Amino acid sequence: MSTTAPLGVAVIGTGLMGADHVRRIDEVISGARVAAVADPDGDRAAEVAARIEDCAVHTDPHAALAAPGVGAVLIASPGPAHEETLLAALERDLPVLCEKPLTPDAASALRVLAAEQKLGHRRVQVGFMRRYDAEYRRLARLLADRELGRPLMLHCRHRNLSVHPYFTNDMVINDSVSHEFDAARWLLGQEIAAVRVYRPTPASVTETGLSDPQFVVFETTGGVVVDVEIFVNGGFGYQVQAEAVCEHGTARIGEAHGLLTNTAGRWGGEIAPDFLTRFADAYDREVQEWADAARRGEVTGPGAWDGYAAVAACAAGIEAQRTGRRVPVEMAERPAFYGR
Repeated sequence: MSTTAPLGVAVIGTGLMGADHVRRIDEVISGARVAAVADPDGDRAAEVAARIEDCAVHTDPHAALAAPGVGAVLIASPGPAHEETLLAALERDLPVLCEKPLTPDAASALRVLAAEQKLGHRRVQVGFMRRYDAEYRRLARLLADRELGRPLMLHCRHRNLSVHPYFTNDMVINDSVSHEFDAARWLLGQEIAAVRVYRPTPASVTETGLSDPQFVVFETTGGVVVDVEIFVNGGFGYQVQAEAVCEHGTARIGEAHGLLTNTAGRWGGEIAPDFLTRFADAYDREVQEWADAARRGEVTGPGAWDGYAAVAACAAGIEAQRTGRRVPVEMAERPAFYGR
């Protein structure tokens, strides 16, 4: 693959996330361009692509993959549609950045892994953007270097302003806590071994049968205990925080100590309204690094195995949520193809 010509990217899905990625590729990062977009809503796809020169517009993802100039794929469609597009991209040997989840369940994720292994080289990266956040990266380096000794516990808080009425208890795990599953695996270098979910009395704002907030506790294969407070209708803004408790100290991120004001007898700052704002820099860095690696024929970020591991942990989380029991995570043996 050429390292000088811009990488032509087909963006599949032009909803909130896809449209933001189209803007990012067109206006923010270098070395790439949007060559095609696809969405079942053709009018929406056309509107997103209207300002981009020589951008093909399709309602069929397969047509977008075959469009002139396409050399890579960014998948931002709903999770149930991911497997078909991933397999089609692998058949064409195209680099892929796939927003999480890799696929909705472990069986389909394993089919993607099998197709990538058959291809003989890695092509799939999964969009776990926290790995590209400056604070998370600093925490990862500190833990890897054992500056504070061995990590013992990880406390996480994941608070959202609000969610749509169709948001379900399964989505609390699959769409929200999945980020903590991946972040913990990455920060600690360990797999998730078992999950338990506690469901306190729901907040008064919950009117749809959704249990909110929830408290998720999971154990890693290395004996670290991780807890996650997930509150998807917190009502005040978007917060993602983590604190590692180690043998010789603690380290905390996500406090958002930016601009502080003092006025009218009060002091304070701002809380991000949503994930696109909170992780804007991380998304920019993620897509830039993915495009740079794709032009070199490499995958340097979280891969298909990481996507599968998160899906497997989510399956255990949903079962734990339903039963109230501690549920072990069932995972296939990690292929040598994906390293250690």
